[in-house]
Amino acid sequence: MIKVIFVCHGSICRSPAAEMIFRDEIKKSGLESKFETTSLALSLEEIGNDIYPPMKAALRANGIPFIRHSARRLTQADLDGCDRLFYMDESNRRILSYLVNDSSKKCLPVFAYSKGIYEIEDPWYSDNYQLVIDELRRCVNDILTELDK
Repeated sequence: MIKVIFVCHGSICRSPAAEMIFRDEIKKSGLESKFETTSLALSLEEIGNDIYPPMKAALRANGIPFIRHSARRLTQADLDGCDRLFYMDESNRRILSYLVNDSSKKCLPVFAYSKGIYEIEDPWYSDNYQLVIDELRRCVNDILTELDK
């Protein structure tokens, strides 16, 4: 089983959206037995909180099912136990470098396999929930293509 973690600052918008999109895509592709996924935070600000309501609305509007989420901070044990960890932007990468030791180079940007996307902006600030969903859907499909080889 391939274990995939998505992270963002507080794990209430981008990373849980990526997780839910990933879950939906592996279900549609019949790959549920091959992958396991979760989403985690890099900060302590939103610990215990569910997906932010505007992100839930965007997921719902795009027909992406979601489950109850409770933000939790990434630990070294989480990184050690996963096969790949995907972050959303340069700020996430910097925080990761202080929070965990990635000597295995498991940590990659979520857009690592997607041409023309260089970060997933934080819709908490931009209010661009639909853009984030569209970009994450593309990135997740590119990740699945890469990891399902």
